[in-house]
Amino acid sequence: MRAQRISALFDAPRALVALALAVGLLVALLPVAPAAADVDDFAYSSWSAEYDVSLDAEGRATAQVTETLVAEFPQHDQNKGIIRGYPQRYLGAGLDIDIVSVTDAEGRDVPFDVETEDDMVLVLTGTDDYVHGSMTYVIRSTMRDFMVHGTESGNDEFYWNLLPLNSTQAIERFHAEIRLAPELAAAAVGDTACYAGRQGERRACEIEKSADGSTFRVRSGAREAGDGVTVAIGFAKGTVTQPAARQPDPVADFAPVVAGGATLVTAAGVWVAIARMRRRRRTATGIVIAQFDVPAALPPLVAAPLIAGAPNPAPAQMVHLAVQGALRLEDEGAGEGEGRPALRLLDRARSGHPLDAAMLNALFPGDTTLRRIPRTSAKFAKRMQKLVEKGAAEARSRGWVTSERSRAAMALGWSSLGMLAATLALLIWTATKDRDLLPLSVIAFVLTAVGVGVSAIVAFSRHTVLTAEGAERAEYLLGVREFIRVAEADRLRMLQSVAGAERRADGSIDVIHLYEKLLPYAMLFGEERSWTSVLETTYADSGRSPDWVSTYVGVSLASRLSSYSSSMSTAATYTPASSSSGGSTGGGFSGGGGGGGFSGGR
Repeated sequence: MRAQRISALFDAPRALVALALAVGLLVALLPVAPAAADVDDFAYSSWSAEYDVSLDAEGRATAQVTETLVAEFPQHDQNKGIIRGYPQRYLGAGLDIDIVSVTDAEGRDVPFDVETEDDMVLVLTGTDDYVHGSMTYVIRSTMRDFMVHGTESGNDEFYWNLLPLNSTQAIERFHAEIRLAPELAAAAVGDTACYAGRQGERRACEIEKSADGSTFRVRSGAREAGDGVTVAIGFAKGTVTQPAARQPDPVADFAPVVAGGATLVTAAGVWVAIARMRRRRRTATGIVIAQFDVPAALPPLVAAPLIAGAPNPAPAQMVHLAVQGALRLEDEGAGEGEGRPALRLLDRARSGHPLDAAMLNALFPGDTTLRRIPRTSAKFAKRMQKLVEKGAAEARSRGWVTSERSRAAMALGWSSLGMLAATLALLIWTATKDRDLLPLSVIAFVLTAVGVGVSAIVAFSRHTVLTAEGAERAEYLLGVREFIRVAEADRLRMLQSVAGAERRADGSIDVIHLYEKLLPYAMLFGEERSWTSVLETTYADSGRSPDWVSTYVGVSLASRLSSYSSSMSTAATYTPASSSSGGSTGGGFSGGGGGGGFSGGR
């Protein structure tokens, strides 16, 4: 029995080894999946190009081009053919590229498609069948307007990239031949150059010229992918007629810009006209006299629509009720140091205006006496927004505010729309003349159109403006701001004057109470911090402390009020976040001419 156990112990490893060998053999015999094929992973054993260049009846350059490309494809299924790309435009003019045919080495037709993409004419050869080994593609095409006037050399030039500089295939052997028609050969001035290398390089290459000057040849051995060849042949100035697209045309070149500029000016004029109308309607007498009290008919909710640039009046209305003794600004859990800003109801009867009562009812519905200012409550924000709207409606119902259109803005709005239409028409007309439209021009037009659209909406909309009576109230409130801004001595002198005493029923003065009542309006004018400092100084001089806000040692009134105001403003405006899932004379370089294009596999 013991011997059998020992034998079993030795047999188990042998079984495991045998199993491992079997698995390894099976894995070795399984076919290995090839790596993902890259259609650009092939080469050209030969690339030759022939250019027969002549002039048409108008004197414009034309050429018949024959490219013979011998591609070496891998034996596995990777490629279905090649893609050869030709540029559609050169120096502002179209080249009218026309692909005549694609054949193989024996002259048999090769299936191909022609597409355009990114200003390139793409020739896609082959079908859905894979091709292997050596394949010859003879691409015949025609083009025109490829010869330009060199600004540096002064010559008319055939300045052309014979190879695509963005090709990813190496070439074992390259040959190009440019054959000139007699009229062109006679006009050649003898300036020739050849540049080789990658884009921007100026490495010289050899260009051969026939005895009669009608043929030029460039030959080379192996070339790496992206290693281009560019030739430049000079002709007497005026030999070649340039297309209209390259001729100066101030109307086509500058009219759209001028029209677009005029469009922007008129659109901007809309905003100026609206601003002028609002400013004009805010003026009654134009004289602002300092005022130290505010009528009960102008609580912050009603005063805000009369003040230009006033913030949300809900925080000011809250402080207005506090200094009136209707509520008190506290912290929930006061004394613990971590309380939230809160409001405590003291006396509903202290509300002196229907909107004061509406505010108290919104803050303290039912029997509620303590209201914590919420961080995020759509319901609370909606209540506050309704109160703000009621304040605006009150100002409108009292005839202080109205809605009107600006005739000047409407006229400018129509003008901007008309100028926009003219700009578009000029851009289309420029495009029909085969002139380049820079992408920046298109973007600028789109942005201009958006701006004009917004301006037109503003121009034809009614705008809230003050009536004559409303302007008087606005000037009165500006007087309150003037009182808030003047020096303390000037304020006291004003209160002690005869006119100041006449405005107080008993002739007495309680500076603290008066200054407290102006605090909400200081908030509407953006003077909250400076006026709070005035209040703190006044409290300190009198030995009193505010009874409408909780105070703590070491915490300033400005800080306390800023906390309440910020919390109230945030809560009143809260919105729930929505959920939602010149080369012929030697000044050129490789790639500096036209042509070249693109080459790749498919």
